[in-house]
Amino acid sequence: MSEVAATTPFEIIGERQGVQAVVDRFYDLMDQEPAYAALRALHGADLAPMRQSLTGFLAGWLGGPRDWFAARPGACIMSLHARAGVTPETARQWTEAMARALEDCGVDPALRQRMNDAFGRLAMGMA
Repeated sequence: MSEVAATTPFEIIGERQGVQAVVDRFYDLMDQEPAYAALRALHGADLAPMRQSLTGFLAGWLGGPRDWFAARPGACIMSLHARAGVTPETARQWTEAMARALEDCGVDPALRQRMNDAFGRLAMGMA
């Protein structure tokens, strides 16, 4: 019996476990690296709820379970961040930290590039 190739970005990244690893690395970088201090300041003291939310969002966005979206019918990621105080600098910090997290977690280079491109557009649209 042959293995079936991964067909969705969710499968390519390693499903929920892969998404969780990226999210954890992202928030660890944001929490520990002075280069991301302005971004960190936009978040509450407890990052656990954000880790859970971003994991759920990315899982669905990448073609996995859509629980995050089902729990928030009609939610718009842009609207959810409209009052967060995102600036061009914090958008840059977000995309840089996420790019590092994707690379550090060994995400497939082609998928990593597609994700970084999409995140760059999304983040700058929030600024």
